Amino acid sequence: MASLHLTIVAPFQDYGFMRRALVACFALSIGSGPIGVLLLLRRMSLVGDALSHAVLPGAAVGFLVAGLSLWGMTTGGFVAGLIVAMLAGAVSRNTALREDASFAGFYLASLALGVLLVSTHGSNIDLLHILFGTILAVDNTALYLVGGIASVSTLVLLAIYRPLVLECFDPGFLRAVGGRGSIYHLIFLVLVVLNLVAGFQALGTLMAVGLMMLPAAASRFWANEVWTMALVAIAVGFLSGFLGLVASYRFGLPSGPAIVLAASLFYVASILVGRRNGLLRQHWPARHLAA
Repeated sequence: MASLHLTIVAPFQDYGFMRRALVACFALSIGSGPIGVLLLLRRMSLVGDALSHAVLPGAAVGFLVAGLSLWGMTTGGFVAGLIVAMLAGAVSRNTALREDASFAGFYLASLALGVLLVSTHGSNIDLLHILFGTILAVDNTALYLVGGIASVSTLVLLAIYRPLVLECFDPGFLRAVGGRGSIYHLIFLVLVVLNLVAGFQALGTLMAVGLMMLPAAASRFWANEVWTMALVAIAVGFLSGFLGLVASYRFGLPSGPAIVLAASLFYVASILVGRRNGLLRQHWPARHLAA
């Protein structure tokens, strides 16, 4: 019991930076989990990945202007992500190109531009910081930012929950009753960008989508309602952050990749043993009660 306490509890009890990192993971899970579930249900999973890369040039511009400034890089990343989302949506509405292909084109250009800007005006350490994040370096200001974004996301999702869910399953009906689905879609994209910017501060642009999509994908194997999927995604995200931080502390691993790998393990385990269409459940279904 003492060794278990030493392994799991002691790092967070003894070090403030570990506690701040754990709180950041919890806030990211609350904000990103439900967003990831809705992206999954709207068949927009890769859009989240594209937008996580799209914030890079804005973050790079913020870095060039203000250095490793939280607010400069956050503002730049948010503006860049919004611009890419609006441009991709406009292209898909006015041309024959589908939205996912449009996002792919813009995100590749954004990623290349961001790497170019940081590489030519910064150092390799700066590039690694932006690409992979430093969750163990999260300070109180960053925690306020991540917590604020999670709170705003939760309140806005509660306000527009019904039309968002209806648009996931029956967008034709929403249009027929004058539901203004395009407005809710735009608000939803803003929330996606906001949460990716929050994740970027902790996990970097390449890993920010990890706590958004992996817990959401895992939740699909355990729940069948949107709100229960969101709760499962939040729980999986927090547990992934906790286990990833413990593994990072004990084995000297990079914290961001360790957290995302922990979420990946939950995802693989859900595929295998999930109670809803898990592989083991499909091949060895539970026996029915005899009459």
